Amino acid sequence: MIHGIVLGALHQFVDLLLYPVLVALALAVMMTLWELGLMIAERFITLPIYAKGSDQRFGHYANCRLERTDLLARVGPILGLMGTLIPLGPGLTALSAGDIDILATALTVAFDTTVVGLLVGLFAYCISRIRRRWYEHTWTQLTQSSNHEAA
Repeated sequence: MIHGIVLGALHQFVDLLLYPVLVALALAVMMTLWELGLMIAERFITLPIYAKGSDQRFGHYANCRLERTDLLARVGPILGLMGTLIPLGPGLTALSAGDIDILATALTVAFDTTVVGLLVGLFAYCISRIRRRWYEHTWTQLTQSSNHEAA
């Protein structure tokens, strides 16, 4: 009896996670688009301003930017996988009952969340790699100019 109660509670808990996962995935998409816009602006406006500042200020700026996109690159696929697995339980239950409509809806949600999660991860990873290259180049310029001033 306790076994059934625990499994039922676990099933209800997992079912309740679907909408928070979908909201988190939508937020991840918006944050990734925001970071893409910031990256474009950064290339032409912000990065040259920070490059003229101190080494410490630029290092803090670079770390903050990279942490955010690195986190998105990891979280996006995880949310996509969660969005895939959560509706499959009710979808398989509907299949056993012969309700193909519910199964089709569950599979659609599952595949859509997988694609969106992977896209978030892909774009965030690309943004991180491009930024990392820019920051390393800028850091090299900052340290070389610091060394020339000290000499």
